[in-house]
Amino acid sequence: MQKPQELDILEMPVEGLAAYWLSIKKIMDARKGRDILDEEIAATSEPYILHLLETAFSALDAPLVRRLAQAKRDILIDDYRTKIDLMRLAIYAIASGENPRITLVRMDSKFAHPLMTEDRAFDMATAMFDALKPRGVDMDILLSVDHKLKADRLLVKLLFFVMYARREGRQNLDRFIPHLGSRFFSEGVSLAIDNFEADFLANHLESIRDRVMVETGRKMDMALEMALAIRNKTAYDDIFRIARTYLS
Repeated sequence: MQKPQELDILEMPVEGLAAYWLSIKKIMDARKGRDILDEEIAATSEPYILHLLETAFSALDAPLVRRLAQAKRDILIDDYRTKIDLMRLAIYAIASGENPRITLVRMDSKFAHPLMTEDRAFDMATAMFDALKPRGVDMDILLSVDHKLKADRLLVKLLFFVMYARREGRQNLDRFIPHLGSRFFSEGVSLAIDNFEADFLANHLESIRDRVMVETGRKMDMALEMALAIRNKTAYDDIFRIARTYLS
């Protein structure tokens, strides 16, 4: 079974998610108790899977579990979409050489209220230039970009990359690519470095964003159905049939 701390419903393949729930079923059948659930709840940080572990196997009735799962699904999909959009705006800015102040305004439009003042955003992004200088700095931590970051931290990191490209030239972002984390962002930066046109990149990445959101929603739907089937003590083979419905 995939280690709980490695679970990431946005990036993991649907086959991996199906295997996770089938493993839960096998272990629950073998151990005949809640121990496995309590262990998973304690070790799992992936928000949607954690939500299902906490609600699908509680005393809540199934219709309420479904309504809560839908609410959590909507919240997370909106959060993921927003964060991917921030990455997309940063990639557009890198490719086009956009003024970082304009980029920040574009990013702020993704929120009901700005996450921070312009001065604070630029002060924090500028501080990253100095943070790069010490020998031995962990670049994987400093430069990592992904949807699991809090939105304000993500915004600051992305603003740094836009500023760096503006000051040093986007070609010099190449040395950062191994440390970026997110495939979406690292591939977008690579295309910008390769001189792909900014508007093309924005449209291309928008299409990828939409596809990722659709696939993530389907994975969430499958996880809910499998969790409820396990709760109902459905046979392993029938739970596998549920999973197979969602597999291509």
